[in-house]
Amino acid sequence: MAASEQVIRAPVQLGTLLRGVRQQQGLSQQDLALKAGGTSQARLSQLELQPGRLTVERLLLILAALDLELVVRTRQSTSEPSEW
Repeated sequence: MAASEQVIRAPVQLGTLLRGVRQQQGLSQQDLALKAGGTSQARLSQLELQPGRLTVERLLLILAALDLELVVRTRQSTSEPSEW
C-alpha cells in the first residue's frame, strides 16, 4: 500500500480522513463546501461527524474537490473486527 493510501473500514474513519485532508490542504469547511458544489458548510460539518449518512454521489464530489479518488480492492486478511 502506498504511503498516501488509507484503508477505511468504518464510517468514523472516513470522516476523520476527510477532515484531516481538508485541514492539510488549508481549506475551511466553507471552502470545501463551495469547491465540492451543492453542499453547505453545515452539511459538510455533519458529514465529517457522521459520514455514515454520506451518499456515494456526495462522497465522490467531496473526494474530487480534495483531489482524492476512491479505490476498491479485495480486502486483505486482518485480525481487526469490522465496525460495520
